[in-house]
Amino acid sequence: MNRIEDLITALQKKEEEKNKNTVLWVLAIIGAVAAVAGIAYAVYRFFTPDYLEDFEEDFDDDFDDYFEDEDDEEK
Repeated sequence: MNRIEDLITALQKKEEEKNKNTVLWVLAIIGAVAAVAGIAYAVYRFFTPDYLEDFEEDFDDDFDDYFEDEDDEEK
């Protein structure tokens, strides 16, 4: 009877190890996908031109021109 109980506990331990192993694999796959997505986003942000920067420069130039025109009219 003792030998049967040992076999049963050994089988239960084996099942628990399979479950832990499966969870570990799932977490590893999720981590790998997240890492690839993060790298892809970083590369995208690095190579995408910043259009807002050009807009702000143009706006500043127009804004300065407007005030220069007012100063000339007052003189």
